[in-house]
Amino acid sequence: MASPDTRTPAIHLKMLSHDFPFDTVQMPLNALDATFKSFEQQVLPEAHKLGIAVLGMKSLGGSGEIVTHGALTAQDGLRYAMSLPVATTISGMDSLGVLEQNLQVARGFTPLTAEAMQKLRESARAFAADGRYELFKTTPKYDGKVGREQHHYPPTEKLPA
Repeated sequence: MASPDTRTPAIHLKMLSHDFPFDTVQMPLNALDATFKSFEQQVLPEAHKLGIAVLGMKSLGGSGEIVTHGALTAQDGLRYAMSLPVATTISGMDSLGVLEQNLQVARGFTPLTAEAMQKLRESARAFAADGRYELFKTTPKYDGKVGREQHHYPPTEKLPA
């Protein structure tokens, strides 16, 4: 079985060290990430140094866990992610209501101040402590079939419910 490190910033930093001319990199960036196996703290600055455009994803934790468990509102989570130095923030939407909510944030968007971002990190810190709301870092739940096979993980249908 692959090391859990394959889902953390360390492997991405190693990839960036190979002098390959990446144009972009996609990574999870949200208020919880800032304090647990942080792409924001470890990989984002390196990508910027190398002139690589960053595409932020999982602004609400992958499946909205940040919101459904009360760490942040959807609006605050999206504003936090959009305030980072990224080329774009990718936000999954499963309904017209979510699309409208995201458009409302985007239309009136002004980047958060450093102080406001720190306040959101602090309010979410307890939720970020062990990665339980960023399952893409701590479990194979979000690995695709090919990736699961490459890392010798069981197929998703054999995972406990």
